[in-house]
Amino acid sequence: MPFLLNSPAFDDGDEIPSHYTCDGANVSPPLEWSNAPPCTRSFLVVMEDLDTPRHPTRHWGLYDIIPERTVLPEAVGHGVKTEPMGRGVNDFGHPRYDGPAPPNSDPPHHYQFRIAALDVEALVPIAKEPVADLWELAQPHILATATLTGTYAGRRRPAAAPTTSAD
Repeated sequence: MPFLLNSPAFDDGDEIPSHYTCDGANVSPPLEWSNAPPCTRSFLVVMEDLDTPRHPTRHWGLYDIIPERTVLPEAVGHGVKTEPMGRGVNDFGHPRYDGPAPPNSDPPHHYQFRIAALDVEALVPIAKEPVADLWELAQPHILATATLTGTYAGRRRPAAAPTTSAD
């Protein structure tokens, strides 16, 4: 059986609900995974915007997730640390989730959540590693990966009315 990643908040390829974006509560969506290899010793999760000029823009990274986990609840990693999982520093300089916030884009941006099952308990020896480096550091330790992609176009704002000048 393949290693799978999904979310009860949206299906693969669907729009990410605004609650999980900068237009909403800006908290991470719940994630669930199944069929990890039996020798998995930890997990790594990253979320990236695949459609930015600075491709990709990294919005979130968690690492050293214990192998017994199969779920990340909504808003995990937001607030006080309650377990030893590491938090990567995203491209906005924050060690937390920063949700989708594209300019009123057409077409919508694609946000990819990736999970890697790793053969090591601890991926990073220092705290607050940049998310940009996490996937590269994990490469020699990846047993399996799974992805979930959602889209988001941003809150639609009305266009400004054209101005007219009186002659």
